[in-house]
Amino acid sequence: MANIIQVGMADLKMARAPDKLMTAGLGSCIGICIIDRQIKLACLAHIMLPSSEQAKNADNKAKFADSALELLLEQMLKGGASQSRLQAKIAGGAQMFKFSGESDIMKIGERNAVSVEKHLNKHRIPILARDTGGNYGRTITFDAETGELLVRTIGHGERIL
Repeated sequence: MANIIQVGMADLKMARAPDKLMTAGLGSCIGICIIDRQIKLACLAHIMLPSSEQAKNADNKAKFADSALELLLEQMLKGGASQSRLQAKIAGGAQMFKFSGESDIMKIGERNAVSVEKHLNKHRIPILARDTGGNYGRTITFDAETGELLVRTIGHGERIL
């Protein structure tokens, strides 16, 4: 029987097949899903911000795209994953609110997506699928068995990546 492991905001968890990882309430946040299909080991990080570098309090590494990815990689490799087999799928990064002036600093979702992609590229982890942007929230479920990412939205249906 498969368990569904809940991943909170600014949190990351790992699962082995047949278990699944799930996180709700991805607005501007991004769900970074990484899998080693050969050993059916998956990890999901729910990041809130693009970078820990300017943060006054960067104690929670799972909160930021850069440090969450480092932590995620460390855990996956400890769990027996091979860096060369890792693959990623990402979802979230919405622009949930309209701001007058549209300054880039307010475009957290877009900045999160750019940062996540940059750090995945840096670690040579290919992004197989993405569902980012828009102005609506997402709930995602990542299957460690199949590598499928179920993306549920309000008003925009659901799809499998």
